Amino acid sequence: MNEKNGLLIAFEGIDGTGKSTQLTHLGKHLEEKGCQVVMTFEPSDGPYGKQIRELFVNRKNVSPEEELELFIQDRRQHVNEVIEPALAAGKIVLTDRYYFSTVAYQGAAGCDPETIFAKNNFAPEPDMVVLLTIEAKQSLERIRQLRGETPNDFEQEEQLTQVAALFSSFTHPFIKRVDASKSFDDVQASIRNETDLLLQKKEHPCIRG
Repeated sequence: MNEKNGLLIAFEGIDGTGKSTQLTHLGKHLEEKGCQVVMTFEPSDGPYGKQIRELFVNRKNVSPEEELELFIQDRRQHVNEVIEPALAAGKIVLTDRYYFSTVAYQGAAGCDPETIFAKNNFAPEPDMVVLLTIEAKQSLERIRQLRGETPNDFEQEEQLTQVAALFSSFTHPFIKRVDASKSFDDVQASIRNETDLLLQKKEHPCIRG
């Protein structure tokens, strides 16, 4: 993977941080540099991902352990069919959520975080995690006002506060925390700066773009 310059960047954070939009803008920025980029997301559109989306409406039909297993199976398929082939081809993979979200959200639901990390040992370690940070109250305001949506079963304030606390406990050196409460342009500038530093460190050909 490294010989072909494949890179994996995961966007993480509680709901309402702007992950998806920031990822898309970074992807377009990298493509303008001449990079080959794959933009993807979890839960995926596969069979397990569709089952997970049904839980957005009602999480009470499954136990925390069964819920966790759905995320693991969805990720296994996502890694096998999308992430690993793209990395092997030397592409830059940007994923909207990865296993850190599973640790944070299913950890907040009662599963042991270290056990969740262990269950994800098949998944390639990311070269960088962009962890967007924001207070739960502000994230819910964005969900209601900017999206015009009613928060789903994964987006309740008490739950998001617990999730944010777990995200804040992660100490992996490749995690780059970005304050998502700032303006969109400021957040994107910070993300691009961290990405450029990664490309320089990896001596990636896109840095010449």
